[in-house]
Amino acid sequence: MKRILNLRSFSCLTLIIISLIFQGCSPYFNQPTRPREARIGEETSVTPGLRTLPPPSDKLAVAVYKFRDQTGQYKPSENGINYSTAVTQGGTNILLKALEESGWFMTIERENVSNLLNERKIIRSSIAQYKPENENLPPLLFAGIILEGGIISYDANIITGGAGLKYFGTGGSTQYRQDRVTVYLRAVATKTGKILKTIYTSKTILSQSVQAGVFRFVKFKRLLEAETGFTVNEPSQMAVTEAIEKSVQSLVIEGIRDGLWTAEENSKTRVATLLEEYKKEETESRETDIYGARDNTERLRFSLMPNASVLRYTGDFGPSTSKAGLGVAVNFGLSPHWNVQASGTFGNFAAQEYFKRKVKIGELNVQYRMLPYQKISPFVQLGAGFVSASEKSFFDSQSKTDKMANAGFGLEYMVSKTIGVNLSGQYNYFFEDSFDLASRGNHNDAFWKASVGLSIYLGGHYTKK
Repeated sequence: MKRILNLRSFSCLTLIIISLIFQGCSPYFNQPTRPREARIGEETSVTPGLRTLPPPSDKLAVAVYKFRDQTGQYKPSENGINYSTAVTQGGTNILLKALEESGWFMTIERENVSNLLNERKIIRSSIAQYKPENENLPPLLFAGIILEGGIISYDANIITGGAGLKYFGTGGSTQYRQDRVTVYLRAVATKTGKILKTIYTSKTILSQSVQAGVFRFVKFKRLLEAETGFTVNEPSQMAVTEAIEKSVQSLVIEGIRDGLWTAEENSKTRVATLLEEYKKEETESRETDIYGARDNTERLRFSLMPNASVLRYTGDFGPSTSKAGLGVAVNFGLSPHWNVQASGTFGNFAAQEYFKRKVKIGELNVQYRMLPYQKISPFVQLGAGFVSASEKSFFDSQSKTDKMANAGFGLEYMVSKTIGVNLSGQYNYFFEDSFDLASRGNHNDAFWKASVGLSIYLGGHYTKK
């Protein structure tokens, strides 16, 4: 039997390790074992959308003088000072490439315009020396729009975490860290100096590590030791590129929407579809917080909650056993965060010997929802109630009634607008040590209650501020 249990535990841990590795199977199965040749730069997830924008009626002449890192931040380091910058200093080059990819802009060199002017002086000097007649160079193009802005923020370690498990020298672990880069881009009219449009985009940067290993004696004097793992760091340059490309794409779309520039006449259908998709994206962005959670769920004021429970009595008789129960609760929302809940449960309390009761439980609780506008919302609750117990039936007129207080916590997941699934755990403590007609020890009788059920929202909207 012991050998079977060890084999089962070893198999479970092996499956856990394999699942951890397969979370990042692409880098794990494409590990660099030899030098690789130079290649064309990788695309981001925004690049295809940037290239498929509807063509403009007329290309816009734009100049970019400087689009660089404005954070002045160095890479975070655990071992002393690191003088490498956190983000790339070549933001201007990335922006010029994104403008070219969009097909909407005619870019004009301005970052190193002094070099351009010097070269034109050399050309004029050569012309004057070798050609007696006057031959003028064509004039430089001027830009109708100047693009300004930069990389204004790099936030390191906005979320960190991980998990691990080991059993008899076998196990695995995973860790992650998330950083965030923020970009601002604005378009300025050169004739008037008016700021036509300002765009704000951001991109998270994910770093992950997965490790797994085995260290155990399989036989006498036979030691098995094995380990594997990998670490994946999303390149910050790719994150900056994606954020800049997204800002250029948004600049084009919002300019079309606001009438600053127009697309070709024969692309009206594509423009309408593009504007509708962008409107949905804006709505989703407003509902999403900095950690990626969406506040797009509205819970109604009144709800009915049928549930099934597991009740475990802890008192003066033992050992305790777990018994099933059924119940229903009614919720009334005072606000999106605060609820008042009345509930009733029918079930059984029992110990393995000498104690068994049929019980009716009534409770009045105050509940606090931590994330009322998200699909998954944890909650905590406090309350008081009574337990009516009888050895004969639930509706025995001579049943004994005791008062108790309770505290609990749980989670609710919204499946649809009106249906949710909730899971909760609760500890209930009697005011007196007389529920089981015995008084031993320093603590009163108590019981645990674990419930799973549905939340059926019936109606009632909160007043929107």
